[in-house]
Amino acid sequence: MIQNVGNQLRRGLASVFSSRTSRKSASRAEDKDGIMADGEDYRNPTEVQMSQLVLPCHTNQRDELSIGQLLKWIDTTACLSAERHAGCPCVTASMDDIYFEHTISVGQVVNIKAKVNRAFNSSMEVGIQVTSEDMCSEKKWVVCKALATFVAQREFTKVKLKQITPRTEEEKTEHSVAAERRRMRLFYADTIEDLLANCVIQDAPSCADLDSRDCSHVVPAESTRVESVELVLPPHANHQGNAFGGQIMAWMENVATIAASRLCRALPTLKAIEMFHFRGPSQVGDRLVFKAIVNNAFKNSMEVGVCVEAYRQEAEAHRRHINSAFMTFVVLDADNQPRMLPWIRPQPGDGERRYREASARRKIRLDRRYIVSCKQTEMPLSVPWDPSNQVYLSYNNVSSLKMLVAKDNWVLSSEINQVRLYTLEDDKFLSFHMEMLVQVDAAQAFLLLSDLLRRPEWDKHYWRVELVQQVDEDDAIYHVISPALSADPKPQDFVILASRRKPCDNGDPYVIALRSVTLPTHQETKDYRRGETLCSGFCIWREGDQLTKVSYYNQATPGLLNYVTTNVAGLSSEFLTTFKACEQFLLDNRNDLAPSLQTL
Repeated sequence: MIQNVGNQLRRGLASVFSSRTSRKSASRAEDKDGIMADGEDYRNPTEVQMSQLVLPCHTNQRDELSIGQLLKWIDTTACLSAERHAGCPCVTASMDDIYFEHTISVGQVVNIKAKVNRAFNSSMEVGIQVTSEDMCSEKKWVVCKALATFVAQREFTKVKLKQITPRTEEEKTEHSVAAERRRMRLFYADTIEDLLANCVIQDAPSCADLDSRDCSHVVPAESTRVESVELVLPPHANHQGNAFGGQIMAWMENVATIAASRLCRALPTLKAIEMFHFRGPSQVGDRLVFKAIVNNAFKNSMEVGVCVEAYRQEAEAHRRHINSAFMTFVVLDADNQPRMLPWIRPQPGDGERRYREASARRKIRLDRRYIVSCKQTEMPLSVPWDPSNQVYLSYNNVSSLKMLVAKDNWVLSSEINQVRLYTLEDDKFLSFHMEMLVQVDAAQAFLLLSDLLRRPEWDKHYWRVELVQQVDEDDAIYHVISPALSADPKPQDFVILASRRKPCDNGDPYVIALRSVTLPTHQETKDYRRGETLCSGFCIWREGDQLTKVSYYNQATPGLLNYVTTNVAGLSSEFLTTFKACEQFLLDNRNDLAPSLQTL
């Protein structure tokens, strides 16, 4: 139940989809009289929009909107959205990585839209989208997208937030995936430390290794160092006296730009920011010390590290660490193409450490941006397993399944013996999910189904399963041997990343996500035909005491084969037999791991 969709599956679904199309047409006609009209009027209650005309006072030397100013607007809009939901003051806790796709010129309009994706205990994730438009040509384009975390506070104590109720498919998707993003943030520091420890970093190349870069032009890193101090005044703070996160981020961008300029002796352009993480508040009267230095220069980009410390009096010995971030700059030529940059020579000791860590972050950043932001239709079926990016591969695995679950256009194809089969044709993919209720505790079902070594006990399509690597408590890689298809005498084999997640809040499901990965130690061999699964797995909901809803999902491209060779439109005996065997397996083993349930 993890592979791709076969020819007879598509034939069986043809009648389903044709009838579905006619039903959709009729539904659209009805929607014009009521439902659709109401939907078009719907607006998320936490949504806040801001439009700003870019004036000369907002720009840098290139007459482009200063990123620092943009960050202030982004933070203000997101804070208003957070406070609209919380009903009390909110402070910025973090801002995720931001990639700036376009610059904005004087006279153009910046449109910022923010809404709360999900509320947790006292924190919430706010999604932000920034677009720009040219009022003369009416052209519009996306500048960047951002995710910010805010904490609700009333009289300096945290506030218990009410939950968000998503209504649209987009809101349901963001709400579901927000839990996975929060998991990444909570382990951010440990993740970076592990990635740096495990990532192979090459030292600076020698002159013999250079192609077109001028080895004679080497800039000492110390010559790019910048230190600046700012006094937090009432205009920089909110109604609680805390400095605005956007103001601090704007000051950080300013010193980082100066450091970058000292390397290239030109006007740099900020292309990306790696997560802002506020470690503590700063109040009116604080002195904020900003320190920036170029950590490393690559062929066409450079990384600048910035940190912020706060103190109250000049004589104060201890400075509080407020924030830190890493910013990536480029220098554009007349054709808007990145220029080649000079080499950087790090100082011994900490400078060399920062130099090597910047190389590791660059690798991680490029891999992560591909994994996290790549469109689903552009993702290869199997992605290379890389220990330096295991957190983001796991994130993509789980979030892909959650996005599939959140889609609202599933069609019930049939129901037999209390097992339901739903189908979905979306974009380039053909998907299905099966659903049943089982008299088993949800946590027990989760433990049993997440152990792929036990899958052959109930699924005949799993002949043999080998645990290749136990990555951590929640992620493991398996090698699976499956029977041959009727048209191919060779058995199939799969290399699968299995990622499991416990519920984040009440009402969330247990998740077991599966997708294909490639490993150097498990290349395709002549004995097996390598199979691939793009997105599949289980979602397990607690429906009551000892009553659990088990749903299996599978997303596949129509052009590839699947072990299924029967008519899905009638709920084939193949599906029914396998899923009922799964039910019996859960019932037979519902008490096997009872002591372990205390850990869930």
